[in-house]
Amino acid sequence: MSKPHEERKSEIIEAALEISADRGVSGATTKAIAERVGIAQPTIFRHFRNRDAIFEAAVAAIADALFRNISGQFEGDEPADARLRELIRRQLGFIGQRRGIPRLLFSDRLHLEIPVLRRSLLGVMERYTEAVAGLIEEGIWEGRFRADQDPRETARILISLIQGLVVRWSLSDFAFDLEEEAEGIWRVLGPGLLRK
Repeated sequence: MSKPHEERKSEIIEAALEISADRGVSGATTKAIAERVGIAQPTIFRHFRNRDAIFEAAVAAIADALFRNISGQFEGDEPADARLRELIRRQLGFIGQRRGIPRLLFSDRLHLEIPVLRRSLLGVMERYTEAVAGLIEEGIWEGRFRADQDPRETARILISLIQGLVVRWSLSDFAFDLEEEAEGIWRVLGPGLLRK
């Protein structure tokens, strides 16, 4: 008996990301994905029109899962600085469990070959930037963060710190625990943000 459509799509996306982590995005062929899932290659095309559509769905699935994982940090009773610190830890923990993310995000496939995928990811980054900027604005309003901060600029710097760390993690072939690096990012970012 075949699996429900959405369940099979999720398996295909997960397999594409796992193979990307092991062999790079170019190694995530529909044949390799089908073998990893344990299905015939034509079955993939019942769920996705082509390989690019798998990666488009992967970006959407990653974004949805990430925002579900960190959404509680954008609102809550804790002070904004505590929530921002926890957000960094959760984001790194999320990525640390999905080694295929950096291989996809930093691939030529994304940057040069699939413009719709690049635009989709830019939209996710903008959504994330605005959410983090809102948290920083809240921290300024609470008096936790310095009032002379530009929330969007600070959010972009935080994103750059995380991206640089994720690149190092990927290049080192995932040799360290990504989530454990959250405190290092906070030690760099925190003193510039926190009101003295």
